[in-house]
Amino acid sequence: MSTSSRETCTIDTAEGISLDARVFKPAAENSEDPKGKTVIVLVHPYSVLGGCQGLMRGMARELANRGLTAVTFDMRGVGKSTGRASLTGFAEVNDVVSVCKWASQNLSSKRILLVGSSAGAPIAGSAVDQIEEVVGYVSLGYPFGLTASILFGRHHKAILQSKKPKLFVMGTKDGFTSVKQLQNKLKTASGRNEVHLIDGVSHFQMEGPAYDEEMVNLMLEFISSL
Repeated sequence: MSTSSRETCTIDTAEGISLDARVFKPAAENSEDPKGKTVIVLVHPYSVLGGCQGLMRGMARELANRGLTAVTFDMRGVGKSTGRASLTGFAEVNDVVSVCKWASQNLSSKRILLVGSSAGAPIAGSAVDQIEEVVGYVSLGYPFGLTASILFGRHHKAILQSKKPKLFVMGTKDGFTSVKQLQNKLKTASGRNEVHLIDGVSHFQMEGPAYDEEMVNLMLEFISSL
């Protein structure tokens, strides 16, 4: 059985912040990406509560095993990345843009799927239309709920107005967003918006490694539809 490889690199932002990143590459050209070379950039959960790229490693490794290149990185102020984490995630949008531009230039891909987990979803969502190469967006547990919106509410407009294809994945027992809140938000959304609900699963359960393979399957299905 072929195994994927992992490379460590440093990506610099326009502001001079250095981001610690990992590139997971497939061992062979057995890609499940029918449209050719799509790179998946994975944005980790809330830095302030311990979010880091390690939480995305299982999905990145599975993507590489399935023939796609995936990139994880620590946003500013996390792990070996320099700078300081922000409360609202607006500074981190620049980190996402920098990583996507680096991926486009260094990984020979003009197609990027941007995936955000938990608080990484609004941060990634604010970056989507700033990056020409991003062809689609996947949210894993977007915190649309009222309490979470105190911190991340100003991110909502960017992703809801984006015309790029979007997939929202959420557990029906997500403690930050109810199914009704998600549906109400998406009533105002532009472009193509898909929802995949996982019955009986909570926000943090879905973030766990037990669901990595299911998340990757959903990403691959979404890529094939773009």
